[in-house]
Amino acid sequence: MLLQTPGQPLQPVRMPRPEPGPGQVLVRVRACAVCRTDLHVVDGELPKPRLPLIPGHEIVGEIVATGPDVSELQLGQRVGIPWLAGTCGSCRYCASGQENLCDQARFTGYTVDGGYAEYTVADARFCLPFPEGLDPVRSAPFLCAGLIGYRCLRKAGEAATLGIYGFGAAAHLITQVARHQGRRVFAFTRPGDRAGQDFALRCGAVWAGDSDQLPPEPLDAALIFAPVGSLVPLALRAVRKGGTVVCGGIHMSDIPAFPYRDLWGERTLCSVANLTRRDGIEFLRLATTVPIEVTVTPYPLKEANRALDDLRAGRLHGAAVLVP
Repeated sequence: MLLQTPGQPLQPVRMPRPEPGPGQVLVRVRACAVCRTDLHVVDGELPKPRLPLIPGHEIVGEIVATGPDVSELQLGQRVGIPWLAGTCGSCRYCASGQENLCDQARFTGYTVDGGYAEYTVADARFCLPFPEGLDPVRSAPFLCAGLIGYRCLRKAGEAATLGIYGFGAAAHLITQVARHQGRRVFAFTRPGDRAGQDFALRCGAVWAGDSDQLPPEPLDAALIFAPVGSLVPLALRAVRKGGTVVCGGIHMSDIPAFPYRDLWGERTLCSVANLTRRDGIEFLRLATTVPIEVTVTPYPLKEANRALDDLRAGRLHGAAVLVP
């Protein structure tokens, strides 16, 4: 499926099977989850995507060919291909373990072709060996929703009471991880979204309510996954003094002005940008030990536009996954 003009539907296009170059692998796509970042790319909310473009960056598949200079990965090996497609490897960020902040970073399904296809090519160094026993369709959301959720959770530190704003793919995965760690999760959804709140409770939240409500007790930290800037002041009011608010999205509407007293009291407001290979290795290892129930809605690849529409309209609970 090809994006040719942001703001327009994807177009089904038959293309030659790509060939891997030096340091690359050719992967047969078994599943590619649909991420809100894909929606931001398709809707033109992220600047300067490479066009024409095959979107998709939560990819699980098998290696069917390797280019020169690939030694760590083998034919037939199952891998995950995440959002981070490559970095320069030499800047101050790459050298300090912050490759997610590299100014020369490349991104799957944004600056290089992604997984809304039967085959895709990827930099072998940035493919994640995928654990045996994980179902490709149910585990494809781990490659972004899981990884970004995990990085956000790490930013929350040792928070025992955790608020989550926007209960979609990332939230339903990381809620289960947080509960496994002994944390208490308070879920916030669109006002009046009773189905979403029931879903959050089924995932392990101890309380669920409207995003404009205060929780029944102050929070140690809050994670914001919805791309809605007006949630930032609400989350700051919900966390205790010394608490942390983490913005997990790559795109968010403008944050409205709010009184300084909402930030005062040594509250911390921060963002999460992209992910690192270390995040991927750690989370996939964690996913084999934590019992995570992944809620997915599979779609045939040819129905990618319908999956995006369902995500845009808030009709999904959990994650959409495209299956070639």
